[in-house]
Amino acid sequence: MSKHHIKQLIQNNLSFNEVKSDKNYTQGLIETGIKGVQLFKVTHAMRCAPAVYEPCIVAIVSGAKEAILDGKHFIYDENNYMCCPMSMPVEAGTPTASPENPLLGVIVSLDTKVMTELSITMAAQGVKKHASGPKTQGLTLAAWDDSFTDSLLRLLQLVGNPVDIAILGEGRLRELYYAILNGQAGSSVHQAFGVGNDIARSIDYLASRLDETITIDDMAAKIGVSRAVLHRKFKDATSMSPIQFVKSMRLNTAAMKIAAGMNVSSAAMSVGYVSSSQFSREFKRMYGQSPKQWSQAKELPQELVEQSIAQTVDQTTSLRD
Repeated sequence: MSKHHIKQLIQNNLSFNEVKSDKNYTQGLIETGIKGVQLFKVTHAMRCAPAVYEPCIVAIVSGAKEAILDGKHFIYDENNYMCCPMSMPVEAGTPTASPENPLLGVIVSLDTKVMTELSITMAAQGVKKHASGPKTQGLTLAAWDDSFTDSLLRLLQLVGNPVDIAILGEGRLRELYYAILNGQAGSSVHQAFGVGNDIARSIDYLASRLDETITIDDMAAKIGVSRAVLHRKFKDATSMSPIQFVKSMRLNTAAMKIAAGMNVSSAAMSVGYVSSSQFSREFKRMYGQSPKQWSQAKELPQELVEQSIAQTVDQTTSLRD
């Protein structure tokens, strides 16, 4: 019944937002007042398009979403939530959304500081989820176990009450994080936020400097390893080589900015390209369209455009699923 109550809470808040805004709220992201927690509704099917997921979990209560990472497809619905413990360049879409069967869910940012504290504390207490679990692969699907479901319900029950959020919000968010660390995605999350999280740190370093010239040697030096070790660890953690990852992060970020209205040359410069012709060549090779064609095609769903704008202002979660 807890999952049913979560769905009701999301539907009620979406309905309230529709009345409050005095318009038909068909799709997009809704702030809950809890830091890093957003509700979403999508009513139109959209094919997968470039996105950048920031560390987050996405839980679906109706419909299904799809994400593609390096050719591997992840389709998730009300049976599994998606966990992305590191910034990742993906393609994402809403394959089955419709006005009759809208996609509904919640996205929760994973706060690096809190997740790291919890992971290290659990390790100190002898919890070693990563010891027998699979290697991190950028995205993980995890079942809604009782702990996750109950803690998500308790968190969403605060929405609409600013006093409850101010007093209880951080604690209940921390409770949800703990449930994630103990769940099926726990191995990936511990590896990303726990002791020895070299690749996660190098990805954070890169993601905050997309407009700078960052070399593979720079990334290797940042975590104190050789190029060969960096390459191996990157493949283990993301399924991509460092060079593939850097290019995907830059091009996906530029594609989102173009879809949000930024002109092509500005988008190229914002992710570190100094040659517009090189940018156009690599963009077309990646997506099969020139940047100009992409800007005219408006490939991104509206809620993802909103998210890309939000990321520009403040690096929070990404719902580009």
